Amino acid sequence: MWETCPLLVEYYNDDHKSDAVTMDVRKVPPPAAAALKPAEDYNPTIRSAPSTSHDDRSLRQIFDSPAFWKDFSARTRHQQDGRSAGLFQNRYLTKPSGFQDFASVTLRKCQRIVDAVLRYSTAEEYKRIVRDLDRLSDLLCRVIDLSDFVRSVHPDREVQDAATQAYSMMFEYMNVLNTTPGLEIQLKKAASMPEVSRGWSEEESTVANILMKDFAKSAIHLLEAERQAFVDLSNEVAQVGTEFVDNMAPETPYLRLQGHKLKGMDPMVVRRLTKWGTSNVPTTGMPAALALRTVDDADTRKEIYMSNRTSAQDNLHRLEQMLNRRAELAKLSGYESFAHMALEDKMAKTPEAVLSFLNALSQDNKPRVADEMRDLLDLKLADAHSSALPQTLEPWDRDYYTSRLVSTLRSRARTQDTLSAYFSLGTVMQGLSRLFHRLYNLRLVPHQTLPGETWNPDVRRLDVIDDTEGHIAVIYCDLFGREGKSPNPAHFTLRCSRRITEEEMAEAASLPSSSAFPDALSAANDGLATAPNRNDNNAPYQLPTIALICDFPSSPSSRPTLLSHRDLTTLFHEMGHALHSICGRTALQNVSGTRCATDFAELPSVLMESFASDPEVLGLYARHWETDAPLDPARVRERVEAERRCAGAEVEGQVCMGVLDQRLHSSWPPNSSSYSALASTQVYQDVWRQYSTLPEPHGTSWQGFFGHLYGYGATYYSYLFDRAIAGKVWSDVFQRSGRGALDPAAGAKFRDEVLRWGGGRDGWRCVGGALGDGVVKEGGKEAMERVGGWGVHQ
Repeated sequence: MWETCPLLVEYYNDDHKSDAVTMDVRKVPPPAAAALKPAEDYNPTIRSAPSTSHDDRSLRQIFDSPAFWKDFSARTRHQQDGRSAGLFQNRYLTKPSGFQDFASVTLRKCQRIVDAVLRYSTAEEYKRIVRDLDRLSDLLCRVIDLSDFVRSVHPDREVQDAATQAYSMMFEYMNVLNTTPGLEIQLKKAASMPEVSRGWSEEESTVANILMKDFAKSAIHLLEAERQAFVDLSNEVAQVGTEFVDNMAPETPYLRLQGHKLKGMDPMVVRRLTKWGTSNVPTTGMPAALALRTVDDADTRKEIYMSNRTSAQDNLHRLEQMLNRRAELAKLSGYESFAHMALEDKMAKTPEAVLSFLNALSQDNKPRVADEMRDLLDLKLADAHSSALPQTLEPWDRDYYTSRLVSTLRSRARTQDTLSAYFSLGTVMQGLSRLFHRLYNLRLVPHQTLPGETWNPDVRRLDVIDDTEGHIAVIYCDLFGREGKSPNPAHFTLRCSRRITEEEMAEAASLPSSSAFPDALSAANDGLATAPNRNDNNAPYQLPTIALICDFPSSPSSRPTLLSHRDLTTLFHEMGHALHSICGRTALQNVSGTRCATDFAELPSVLMESFASDPEVLGLYARHWETDAPLDPARVRERVEAERRCAGAEVEGQVCMGVLDQRLHSSWPPNSSSYSALASTQVYQDVWRQYSTLPEPHGTSWQGFFGHLYGYGATYYSYLFDRAIAGKVWSDVFQRSGRGALDPAAGAKFRDEVLRWGGGRDGWRCVGGALGDGVVKEGGKEAMERVGGWGVHQ
């Protein structure tokens, strides 16, 4: 059950949840004589108007002006006599060996908590067990998540190795906790005592329920032999699943084709693939995708399509081995199927409900797909290159004619290059801050970093300031590309929101390492940012600390980095995740920010994509980087309409994949005698025959390329689900009033009903509350069908 905090990668979300603990404060020694001073008065700082315009200008300049950034970042270079303040101002992490100290100190805190919880026997002690378990979870995540992040982004190999060792130390201890049934026994006992559970807050009750479900799924309640079988099966799933993803390959890797067969394809690409008049065309990757979009000869496209959609047999065996072991794992844990086990803590709850949603969405989407297919068939009928069965659209025709249709639409719109001139990175960040201020009273304020605080000189730190609550979060923005950096945009939560107790501060002050910190509160949070929470009687909170990673090209000249429309949408998406982490300031870290159900986590980020192209929002920031002329929103609208021209087919493809994921994880192995060896291929063919406008030709086995079957087993529907909800929230909350997308009342409603809860409130209650929909608020199969009926139109 003990897992790590969530990492949100575009456009999907891993369902990582920690499972938690606090500490028996009666066992904490009193502060030493030279102890750190306590945090005396927790009064929130109010940031008022005079600094706002200066912060707004600086925000644009730190991203757009190399000269300004050089001066801005140099102002703190000599603070602390140039000595490192530690990564993220974590005072342990001033040098590589500090990772070991950080992990060791944290491990001892965890052990004291576990020992205390296992000794609990009175009602007063049991009342605090949820907070204790939540603190245990937080301590584990402090080391594991931060170390995992650092080892993936830091350029210094010595630091990477040190972070890996700290990660391994805590991960090993986490595995020990997974074999400690006493924690589950104590939690169940506490939950069964009315005098205890009645005193829990809504948040504590939610976390207790989450932990008990996670304990159940971890098989910790099983007898020793069965528990060992569970561990062995889990390890085999991890090994085989990784092998499945790593070995995705076609049965026929290359096709040998005569050069003239590739007419219509980019001549430069054809030349690179051709030798002595014969082209060796890879059947996967960029060349195959390009060929399917551009090659004029239908027979050639068919040959490439068949090879592109037919998996190597060995990998199909790996997939089915993984599915078999997952089914066994679920049965061992007392679940009907792996899908039932995976969905128990999601909004959907059951695979039947997921299929209800996907079926309703498919019905809503069918007329749009039919219109799109008619347009493509019209192009084929008018095509001089088309010969065989011109009255029929084939699967290998779709990409070819879609490409031609979209190309025609784009040629009517302005070029993407001129659109990018209005999206300098600095103006976009400025626009995000202005948008957040209009809707949520939040601003992004540039903050100088101390020596050693970041992993690269290009990283910018932004403090998130609430007009009434003061400093509420920290964002480290690593947005520029560089050699060796991952190209995948992502949002990382490095430290979750959580209330810090006086006992924790007393404990921190008593440690030998306390001398490295300015006060007890700082020591209790390892030096990372803290602030009082006005909504919780000014109690001290650890602030959400977030890293945003993108790979935008840095400009070699005085010209700022200019974003394409796709880049713009990506940045708004990732900032949506950050917004959830920022506003979800819960007292317990298990439900902080994005630590919510997988099928709820993408809602804020997908919703933010709609703001990216809204005319009123564009008016906040979209100005030409040289002339400062405002952008005509009609140009963006033209671009968006061109990109969405064949959105119905895209949704249909996602529905097919969502249904396939459910079928393979809820009804596996198939019971019907009609399913023979490699039954996954027959399931795949059945799904496409039922849900796709263009059924797959016999012989294909694309499921062998569906890597998300491992990473998102039984939850692939989630992104479509959140797209449907986000579209409804956009139209009914942010477009309903005369003030449009910038209506502060709409922002306040979304923050109050959705963002501020993190995962501490049932997702259905959040969505139903925002929409004023009683049926949705209750959840269940009827609500899933209703969401599917809304369709995906954004």
